[in-house]
Amino acid sequence: MGQGHSDERVARNVSTEKLSHELALRFAKKCFTPLEITHFKDVFRSLADEQDGMQYWKEETLCRFLVIPDALGPGPLIYQMATYLGAFPFPSLAPSILTIEAMLKVVVIMTERYGTVLKRGRADRNKLLFRSLAVFDRRMSSVYEKPSQELLESVRDEKLEKVDTSDAVLEEARSQAAGEEPHTATGFAIDKPSNDEDEEEDDDELALAALDSLDAIEVFKYDQRADTKIHHAQIPVDNFRRLLMLLLVIAPLDSQESLSKHAERLTPKRIESLRQVADSILWSFTPEQNAGIFYQSFNRIIPATLPYMFDGLNPLFEHFLFSKNIDLSKRKRSSAPAQMTSPAIPQVPDAPLERLLPREGDILNLDILSQLSFFIKGTNLFRRLRPLYLGGDAGFSLGSIEQKVFNWRAPSIFLVSGTRLPPTPKGTRERSFADTLPPTRFPSGPMGNNTNGKVIFGAYIDVPWAHTYKEAIGGSEMLLFQLSPLHDVFRASTLSKDYLTFTKTGVGLGCPPPRSKNISGLSSHTALGPVSLMLDSSLEFGVFTHDSTGGGSFHPSATRSSDWQDRFEIDSLEIWGCGGDEEAERQRAAWAFEEREAEARRSVKMGKDIEADRALLEMAGLVGGHGNSGGSMG
Repeated sequence: MGQGHSDERVARNVSTEKLSHELALRFAKKCFTPLEITHFKDVFRSLADEQDGMQYWKEETLCRFLVIPDALGPGPLIYQMATYLGAFPFPSLAPSILTIEAMLKVVVIMTERYGTVLKRGRADRNKLLFRSLAVFDRRMSSVYEKPSQELLESVRDEKLEKVDTSDAVLEEARSQAAGEEPHTATGFAIDKPSNDEDEEEDDDELALAALDSLDAIEVFKYDQRADTKIHHAQIPVDNFRRLLMLLLVIAPLDSQESLSKHAERLTPKRIESLRQVADSILWSFTPEQNAGIFYQSFNRIIPATLPYMFDGLNPLFEHFLFSKNIDLSKRKRSSAPAQMTSPAIPQVPDAPLERLLPREGDILNLDILSQLSFFIKGTNLFRRLRPLYLGGDAGFSLGSIEQKVFNWRAPSIFLVSGTRLPPTPKGTRERSFADTLPPTRFPSGPMGNNTNGKVIFGAYIDVPWAHTYKEAIGGSEMLLFQLSPLHDVFRASTLSKDYLTFTKTGVGLGCPPPRSKNISGLSSHTALGPVSLMLDSSLEFGVFTHDSTGGGSFHPSATRSSDWQDRFEIDSLEIWGCGGDEEAERQRAAWAFEEREAEARRSVKMGKDIEADRALLEMAGLVGGHGNSGGSMG
């Protein structure tokens, strides 16, 4: 009877190996062009190591090819992700050896090209990426403690059949030998399942779609029983911080742009700035409460506040589809295979790195820009922002904002930084500001890893700025956000449309327009929205309010259920225009028109009878020192 169970187990293993191979063939045929497959084959083979007839990539090879910066140290984590994704859609085969088939699946998933094959698969790959990042050891082991050669040593004495996925694409997929028992890679000890038999299985929709396309759902469900439950998994905090720093660096990357150019900017000062931004994001996952990042918070926070965080992985792994070793001009002149050069690391052609920002501000730098791209599409930010108003240059006044910003006829980014005020006001200015606010207030918000009291808030303004005398302006694409000390995003609500107000009393986001005059019996305090940001008329102080019950122009936090209010003294204020040369030209034309109108008003000439003209102006009360307020009609 034991022999029967053993045979059944071998049969299942053969099935998973065959299905994994068939899925790789489908990926190769339907997710890439023949030219891309040619480049992929050359990149892989020119750098692969070989052992017992099997070609594979080591951790060092993968990191060198992708030019992962050593200064940030995410190399082992990227390798861990690849060895998990290479086993897709069977998690029990992970960590896999990075053969050509495994690397093909890694590239398909990282570049999100699987949609042509996995019709049911969601574009969202967050769950699969979480699995690839997580560890299951109760001691929260770090990938930096694992020897990179451990997996290869486990198969040193076993003969593995060499599989060439790319040749199967260009020719015929070779058939597998019937009854041949394939190898199943041995995983690390921490990846072995614990006693989770009594828990409900959590299916991976992307993997289910893959197996559904192969009519093999039952095999997948059996394999899932050997997979450790996702709710027992955690991403170690240090691992996640290293990944966040890398994602910030690669956020502006193009598919044919070498990461080495961006890595050259990693000075000690830049690395410290990256760490500060990464910590602001990291602390939104409340790591002070847990030793790692659980899937529940990962799955809740990423879609709500970081929907584009992993977008930089797409162009990074598309580098596999561009080989510098292939001379296409020779292939056109001859039907013989192109000659390959020395197997050095292929590099994309060097080109001058276009500036991502025309200049840096006191708040907005390259790292804050990348942080913004985690929830605002990078195509609207990188090489598309122009400084409209910088408080340090133009002066802190509402008039300066009006002069610099009002003629920009496109969306803009509003940023304000400051230092949190103490609970009890100190000094006359702080007390005067506190007296304008409602007397009851929420406690201050969490400070995360920040000990200096610095805060950064901002908004994405989807309409041109204007004076708001009776009604607020703004649309449904408006965003209110916090960048430091914790990362959070508050999306526009339809319950109220008090998105942006600009009046002589200050700037309000989520605040109702101020009343023209006080009404007897009503409070004279500034009206603050449930989720709002308000700056006073002197641009000296600001207050951010978060009422978790909502009901205002912006939805409350999707990641925090607490109430808080941060009152702060403004340090810097900036407004950046989102647009290109066309928007800038329209702004210049508007400025030129206003200048011509002002000049025309200044050049108005009086009549020849100056005394008569002056008498007329005096009668109207426009000149003269008589203290008259105008004539009487009585």
